[in-house]
Amino acid sequence: MKIKKEFITYIISGGLTTGVNYALYAGLLWTGLPWLATNSIAWAGAVLTAYGLNRKWVFRSRNRIWQEFPSFAALRFVTLVIENILLWLLIDQMHIMPFPAKIAVSVVTVIGNYILCKYGVFKKEEVCHG
Repeated sequence: MKIKKEFITYIISGGLTTGVNYALYAGLLWTGLPWLATNSIAWAGAVLTAYGLNRKWVFRSRNRIWQEFPSFAALRFVTLVIENILLWLLIDQMHIMPFPAKIAVSVVTVIGNYILCKYGVFKKEEVCHG
């Protein structure tokens, strides 16, 4: 039951985070910034949003923020690199428009981010007994 609730709250918070990411991406593309800069800035906004939602609402973490946030951002950076490589393939090599390419790539990043958060960042601290 707990896993199902956690997954549902992750999907909802992921939707909110994706909304922030897409809004920043679209707005910055509109200004004429290159897609790589736009995606990287949107990523930063999404990381801050995702961390707050994942920490408090999804995984209910009680770990130390100063230890947890750097690992969260580092793991999300891995998905940023993968996302930028995939966007390069779709946009620059296959000539797909930047926004549809972003939507297509999001499937990979959402799944990757869940796995990295669940098993890499927000795992419960083990309590030592004796």
